[in-house]
Amino acid sequence: MPRSFLSVVGREVRGVHQAAYVLAGFALCSQLLALLRDRLLAASFGASHTLDVYYAAFRVPDLLFATVASLLSLYALLPVLSRLERGHEGQMVSFLEQILLFFFVGMGMVAAVAWIFAPWLATLIAPGVSGSGLVLLMRILLLQPIFLGASNILASLTQLRHRFFLYSLSPVLYNLGIIFGVVVLYPHLGLAGLGWGVVLGALLHAGIQVPAFLVEKSERLPASAVWKDLRFVLGLSVPRTLALAANQISLIALTFFASLLSTGSIAVLTFAYNLQAVPLTIIGVSYSVAAFPTLSRLHAAGERIQFGEYLETALRHIFFWCIPATIFTIVLRAQLVRVILGAGAFSWAATRLTAAALALMVISLAAQSAAFLIARAYYAAGDSRKPLYWGVITVVVSIASALLFIFLFHENTFARNFLESLLRVSDIPGTTVLMLAAAYALGAMVGFMVAMTVFVRDFALPTERIKKLCFQSFAASVIGAGGSYLVLAATGTAGSVDTTLGLILQGLLAGSLGLAITGFVLVLLKNQEITEAGEAFRKRFTAKSAVPVEATDVSS
Repeated sequence: MPRSFLSVVGREVRGVHQAAYVLAGFALCSQLLALLRDRLLAASFGASHTLDVYYAAFRVPDLLFATVASLLSLYALLPVLSRLERGHEGQMVSFLEQILLFFFVGMGMVAAVAWIFAPWLATLIAPGVSGSGLVLLMRILLLQPIFLGASNILASLTQLRHRFFLYSLSPVLYNLGIIFGVVVLYPHLGLAGLGWGVVLGALLHAGIQVPAFLVEKSERLPASAVWKDLRFVLGLSVPRTLALAANQISLIALTFFASLLSTGSIAVLTFAYNLQAVPLTIIGVSYSVAAFPTLSRLHAAGERIQFGEYLETALRHIFFWCIPATIFTIVLRAQLVRVILGAGAFSWAATRLTAAALALMVISLAAQSAAFLIARAYYAAGDSRKPLYWGVITVVVSIASALLFIFLFHENTFARNFLESLLRVSDIPGTTVLMLAAAYALGAMVGFMVAMTVFVRDFALPTERIKKLCFQSFAASVIGAGGSYLVLAATGTAGSVDTTLGLILQGLLAGSLGLAITGFVLVLLKNQEITEAGEAFRKRFTAKSAVPVEATDVSS
C-alpha cells in the first residue's frame, strides 16, 4: 500500500503547462482548506484581540523561516543538485543528508535564542497586543520554521524529480493540521492549542516528502566537496534570503502599525492578505514553481533562446489569469468575504472592512505573481542579487507609504471621505487599517515595475505580445465584470442578501455570467492565451504519458 501510494503521488509531471495546472489544482485544494481554516477562526473569534494575538505571533517565526531556514532553500540547492545529478546521483542524496543535518543544528540554535528573547520580541513586534498569551504562542510557533525549512530542503529533490503531485500535497496537509488545532486542540488547550495545530501542520508538510527521500540511494560524498557546495549554496542564498526578509520586515511593520489601531485591525489585515493569497498561490506560485526546474536546466545548457521564449510565454499566462481574477475579486469582494468568513462572531462591519482591504490588496495581484516568476528566472540564472534590490524597494515603499497614508487619512477629510465612500465603509469604525492594505499594494507594484524594467533589459525579453495580452484581458474582464455588476444590482447588495446560500447563489450567478462574457470577448479578440490554456487542459486529461517540455509549452 505505501509503495502504491508513493508511485501515484511521486510520479513525474514533465509538461510545464501540465505541471502548472497540477500545482494549481492542489493549490486550489490547499487554499480552500485555508479558507475553511480562516472561516473557523473568524466564526470562533471574530475580528478580536484573540485573533490579533494569534496572527501577530506568526511574525517572528515567519521571519526566521524567510531568513535562516531559506539560507538552504530549494532555489539555491537545485543548481548544485542538477550538477550532481549529471554525475553520481548517490552523491546528490548524500549531499542533501549533510545539508539536513547542518540545517537542524543551525536552525535549532537560532530558535532557542528566539525562545529566550520572546517577551522582548513580542513587545517589539506588536506593542498594542503584547502579553503572556502572545509570548506563549510565539514560543510554540518557533517549531514551525524548523519543520518547514526541512521540508523546503526535501522539496529540492522532489522538484528535481518533477514529483509535483507530492510537492503539492505538503500545503494541503499543513492546513489540515491547523484546522485540527482549531477544531480539536483549542477547546482543550486554549490559545496554545492553536499553536500546536500549526506545528502539527508543519510536521506533516515535511513528513509527506520523507518516504520518497528515503528510497533514494546514497553514495558517500567527500567532506571537502560537501563544504565547497555548501559555501556555494550559502553564497547564492544570502541575497535571496535578504530579499525574503525584506518582505517579512514589511509585514512586521504593518503588523506593528495595525497593533496600535482599533482592536481587530491585525485580524482584518491578515484576513484580507490571506484572501488575496488564494489567487496569488494558484496563479503566481504555481506557474513559477512549475517553471523553475526547467529554467535552471535551460540556462545551465546555454539555451538562451528557449529560456527567453519560456519566460515570455509564462508571463503572458500569468497576466492572462491575474487580470480577470483581480477585477472580479474587486466586484465580488463583499460576497466572497461574507461567504468565506461570515459566520459566528464575524460581524457584518468586519466583513465590509475586510472586503475593502481585500479590494486594495488584490490590485497588486498581477504584480506579485509576475514578481515570483521574475525572481525565479534570476535564481535559475545564478543571480540572486537583483531580486534583493527590488525587494528592498518594495519594503521601503510599503513602510513609507503606510506612514504617509495614515497621516493623510487623518489630516485630509476630503480624501478620507472619498475613499470610505468609494469602498462603502463610511459608516463603520476602524477604517484606518485600509491605509496599511493600500501601502502593501503600492509597495508590491512599485517593486514589480522596477523588476520588470530591469528584467526586460537583462534578458532581452520581447514585450509586444505581453502588452497585447494585457489589453485584451483587461478589456474583456471589464466588460465581463460589468455583466456581473448588473446581476448584483438586480439581486441586491451583499448586506441585503441575508443567507449564506443566497450569497453563494448570487455570487455564482454574477461570477459565472461575468466569466462567460469575458471568455466570449477573448474568443472574439482571437486571444492566443485562451487557446493555449484550453489545449493545455486537453493534454492534461487526455495524454497517455508525460508530455515532454517544448519551447512553446511554457507557462511558468
